[in-house]
Amino acid sequence: SNLKNCFSTESSMKYFLIQAFASSLMLFSSFMIYMNFLFNINYTLLMFTFLLKMGAAPFHFWFPLVAEGLNWHMNMILMTWQKLAPMMLLSYISSKMSFFLQLVSLMSIIIGSILGMNQTSLRKIMAYSSINHMGWMISSLFMNKILWKIYFLIYSMLTILMMKIFFNYKIFFFNQMFISNNMDKPMKFLSFCNFLSLGGLPPFLGFLPKWFILNNLIINKYYLLMSLMLIFTLINLFYYLRLSMNSFLYLNLQMKWNLPNNIYSYNIILTINSLFGLLSSFIFFYY
Repeated sequence: SNLKNCFSTESSMKYFLIQAFASSLMLFSSFMIYMNFLFNINYTLLMFTFLLKMGAAPFHFWFPLVAEGLNWHMNMILMTWQKLAPMMLLSYISSKMSFFLQLVSLMSIIIGSILGMNQTSLRKIMAYSSINHMGWMISSLFMNKILWKIYFLIYSMLTILMMKIFFNYKIFFFNQMFISNNMDKPMKFLSFCNFLSLGGLPPFLGFLPKWFILNNLIINKYYLLMSLMLIFTLINLFYYLRLSMNSFLYLNLQMKWNLPNNIYSYNIILTINSLFGLLSSFIFFYY
């Protein structure tokens, strides 16, 4: 318990220092913009502060380290709510920084995909997954400001659901997905579906915002960016599939079919949404 408190305190201090430094840079760059001094450079500096605050590449170095020391409830807040304000502020200057945002979005997707492959800690895997999803959201900022809000809503819902499952069954590492005797077949199936949905595999709900963004990239003729995003998202999908197979296809030594009603009812509703996510897309495109 003392060791956990030590890691939690260390992560909290790291987060505080990073956010304090980013806030100082934000105030400095805002003041320089107000004084009309080196206008373009200060907008770039302001963009960097927002990226640092949300943990997007290339300022992602602190994010997995902080996530590793926090419990699942704190990670829920870190990977969802705490990203909302920097994303909203970044959207206000996205039209002036479209080229830089393209590079940042691609870097976030590449780093989130490649560095997440060799991780065994689920908290680090979810952290790199969050960096990958940030790349998708940033790529939509300079095209359509509604898209990132739709993506953020669905991403937050799926992330909170997965972390709730991890918290309920006290799962923190990769090997616990298939050696834990507490997770029975229905819950393994829920985890399987939600991992694939978080990876953006059709016909799950997580595919819907990615489809919208890809459609807008094609319309705006960002063909190279779209192709690279798809390639590295397939790499990202690999470790989702690896987790899904471990959580569902491997058999436990002991099978239990009795599931607490409060856990089951909480997860089954969102899983049904994931299963029928593709159906809702036809409403957007054809009606």
